[in-house]
Amino acid sequence: MRTVILVLVALAPCAVAAAAEEAGGHAGIPWGVIFKQALNFGILVGVLVYFLRKPVGSFLKERSELLKKSIDEAARARASAAEKLSAIEARMARLSEDIAEMNRKMDAEADEETHRIREAARGEVERLHAQVQFAADQEVKKARAELRREAAALSARAAEEIVSKTITPEDQERMVRENLDKIREIVR
Repeated sequence: MRTVILVLVALAPCAVAAAAEEAGGHAGIPWGVIFKQALNFGILVGVLVYFLRKPVGSFLKERSELLKKSIDEAARARASAAEKLSAIEARMARLSEDIAEMNRKMDAEADEETHRIREAARGEVERLHAQVQFAADQEVKKARAELRREAAALSARAAEEIVSKTITPEDQERMVRENLDKIREIVR
């Protein structure tokens, strides 16, 4: 309402000038018409502000809360993915230590037994080492694939949200027109 009052006060000198001019009967700038249009505009602005303040305010508030919630969810998802990655990396570090410890124990036992048992133990150690290494490689591949899938899904979701929030119907129409123009140029 203050804005409407300020507009009316600002236009008051125009009304006075218009009245003075009309009294003089001189032709020139139609201040009376300008004042009437400005008054109508001021009233329109006042009415719009009065009726649209609450709906627009609540819409903007809901929109900002939605954006904050989306940002928080993305941050939580990113933290969760980082946590999973660090857990997998720690597991991989322990796995190599476990493999090394198993090899030391098996080597000690193989030295105490006879030649035939030593040969069998060495074969067993190599087979176990290969299995453990294969299992470790498979776990690492599976974990990396899982992380890639999660990262891709999060990126796709974030990109979809950003695109849906930033592209307006006017942008879509503009892009369609540009592509139609390009197609017409190609067809010629």
